[in-house]
Amino acid sequence: MKALERWLLLVLCAAVALQLFFVLRIALAVWWDPQSTSLQRSEMWRIWQQSGLQRPWQQQWVDYAQISPHLKRAVLTAEDDGFVEHDGVQWEAIERAWERNQKAQEKAQAHPNAKPPKIYGGSTITQQLAKNLLLSGERSFLRKGQELLLARTLEAFLSKQRILEIYLNNVEWGEGIFGAQAAARHYFRKNAAQLTPTEAARLAVMLPRPRYYEVNPQSRYLQSRTQAIVRRMAATPLP
Repeated sequence: MKALERWLLLVLCAAVALQLFFVLRIALAVWWDPQSTSLQRSEMWRIWQQSGLQRPWQQQWVDYAQISPHLKRAVLTAEDDGFVEHDGVQWEAIERAWERNQKAQEKAQAHPNAKPPKIYGGSTITQQLAKNLLLSGERSFLRKGQELLLARTLEAFLSKQRILEIYLNNVEWGEGIFGAQAAARHYFRKNAAQLTPTEAARLAVMLPRPRYYEVNPQSRYLQSRTQAIVRRMAATPLP
């Protein structure tokens, strides 16, 4: 029993230490621009294993004011149009995503030879930042619970502007392409501050599957969804 108690105590101490580490990283982000994220490090490792980093890494931090308002509005419209109002988590969106995933799973079980079902996340921008910045990409209840906790912590320490600034500077926009500035340079040969509404909307639509749309730029969905975002984004408030 004593051995079990010691083991449980060690596990508890490790869990507390991990949470303190996460809180410290988030607190530092109030003024310190994160130099890399968990997602970026895992992607760097994957690319290195596949190609030996033959493709150059593309990323350049730019301040919030140097990112086009069109891109900010487009990303919020496409990914999280309630960003300025919620506290990091939208429970209704998570519930809707859960229901859609359950239905998709039931359909897949009934038709095992069909195309794998699309997985819906229901995550806010804050949740996405929590996952990309500090967590792994695995899908589990434990990881999702940690993501929700970190999202609330991000909202407690950082302003909405700062959350969006860090997100836009680190989100993936293609193979080895991270952040608004790198995406603007790669796809449109201009700075992030110069993006037009259509260019911004196109980048926003790419976010769920950036590597796919990088090699499939003529996708009909990408084009039609871009126009839909352009029509809606003017009504999306910015922090």
